[in-house]
Amino acid sequence: NFIRLASAHLTSVSRSLWMAFLPSSVSTEPHKLLATGDKGGRVVIFQREPESKNEPYNQGEYNVYSTFQSHEPEFDYLKSLEIEEKIKKIQWLPQQNAAHSLLSTNDKTIKLWKITERDKRPEGYNLKDEEGKLKDLSTVTSLQVPVLKPMDLMVEVTPRRISANGHTYHVNSISVNSDCETYMSADDLRINLWHLAITDRSFNIVGIKPANMEDLTEVITASEFHPHHCNLFVYNSSKGSLRLCDMRLYEEPEDPSNRSFFSEIISSVSDVKFSHSGRYMLTRDYLTVKVWDLNMETKPVETYQVHDYLRNKLCSLYENDCIFDKFECAWNGSDSVIMTGVYNNFFRMFDRNTKRDVTLEASRESSKRRAILKPRRVCVGGKRRKDDISVDSLDFTKKILHTAWHPTENIIAIAATNNLYIFQDKVNSEMH
Repeated sequence: NFIRLASAHLTSVSRSLWMAFLPSSVSTEPHKLLATGDKGGRVVIFQREPESKNEPYNQGEYNVYSTFQSHEPEFDYLKSLEIEEKIKKIQWLPQQNAAHSLLSTNDKTIKLWKITERDKRPEGYNLKDEEGKLKDLSTVTSLQVPVLKPMDLMVEVTPRRISANGHTYHVNSISVNSDCETYMSADDLRINLWHLAITDRSFNIVGIKPANMEDLTEVITASEFHPHHCNLFVYNSSKGSLRLCDMRLYEEPEDPSNRSFFSEIISSVSDVKFSHSGRYMLTRDYLTVKVWDLNMETKPVETYQVHDYLRNKLCSLYENDCIFDKFECAWNGSDSVIMTGVYNNFFRMFDRNTKRDVTLEASRESSKRRAILKPRRVCVGGKRRKDDISVDSLDFTKKILHTAWHPTENIIAIAATNNLYIFQDKVNSEMH
């Protein structure tokens, strides 16, 4: 049972919102920050407040911690191309000191940001007045030791690095390496490896651009570094295949009897995530989520049907372009439950141990603060229960494309259209 912890109205639609919890490997005080990016190029960081002493079983609320403009619209005069400001991806960096750092990117430019707190200010300079202007040296008759005095907490966000001109095509992924020194960025046809301290050059580690663009049959759709092994990364393509950097190919052979006009479209992998243990990979295509064992590339070890009731509606979904929607997926902290979004502001959870699943709804109309989310069910035909919804009544304009799960606790973040919802498990335990 999940209850809502917080919600926020963002100036974007869900397809352009990306978010990331601050993981435990990155911070000395992990999981207190959640970064979100929107269509307007803005990054909003939420901070988790301390637990209430009056309600020890309830987790702290998430409130806005800082907001800043990450990207502005640009224009490429050489190509006569407008570059949108919307945020494509966000990644936290390993914390080296009291400050936090994160990477954000739009279609072309990757930026490294430093987030710091300041609650004291120096006073009593010898050569400067209160406004910071230099004093007339003839008026300085004595020396004093400057002191730090308390002030209201101020969160400062400053750009540290800007990496541009590394991609010809639109960036779709960035991922920080476990070596804490490098990160990679991917577009449709290439993956670049960057050093965090160097912005004017990168190394091309994957390139699938053919000599003749008419021979192009697939594009890169997502990529991520292994959480523990700095030499391993995975990327997947529009053909539904996954590749490790040693070029092992993870692909499930297609059943010829099930092949149709839509087979290649619905098999395209839209997201890939390593499990926290590093043993498995989770992928999402249009109709299913699959769990792959790194030691077995011939087929997935688990396959879960996300919304198989849409299989008979692929024709209409193709006509309204919904079949090209890119849904993300997420692991819970123990890798025992997986989550992904669907239409009608529904999202699905699958328990890998019990093989049970549940459909929940992120809705402003039905979700009040601290309200318990009720399971929903999509009815294909026959008898309907009271709260069932017919497959013909689904709203395909309401879709949950982006989800994130807290690394150690049952707290999830859901982007539904232009709203962000944060839910927590009511009993703070595994899914029932």
